[in-house]
Amino acid sequence: MRRNLEPAENIEILSSNYIGNLAYILGASPYIVPMTYYYDKVSNTITSYSSEGHKIAAMRKNNTIALMVNQIKSVANWQTVQVHGTFEELKGIDAKHMLHEFSEGVKDILSRNEGTDTEYISEFSAKIESEGSPIVFRIKINEITGKKRES
Repeated sequence: MRRNLEPAENIEILSSNYIGNLAYILGASPYIVPMTYYYDKVSNTITSYSSEGHKIAAMRKNNTIALMVNQIKSVANWQTVQVHGTFEELKGIDAKHMLHEFSEGVKDILSRNEGTDTEYISEFSAKIESEGSPIVFRIKINEITGKKRES
């Protein structure tokens, strides 16, 4: 049986995971890439970071994005949440603060879900390969929807 998730269920899925698939548009083409993220309940936003590249250039041009988070046990037992929102690049002290929140938030999720005690961001998120500081961004959430299937 399939059903829509309740708002609280959507938030629980976003809050208890840290990997999703980010969708963005460049020109007339959509792209989807995996992304490490942190959902901040207080601000109702998604935080992440990246190096300069295709994804950041695209989101600067068209800030409309989507994020999908899945919890799949089998073809007949799954939950999925989709977030629609807008990209916002953070700078200066705001970027440093949110990168710290991102790191601490994901460490907490790993500790709760997997019993893993991580110390460094590189243990759970892709390393920034370019020189310089990472680009920290957040997704301002416009809409959250979710579906569930149980057999």
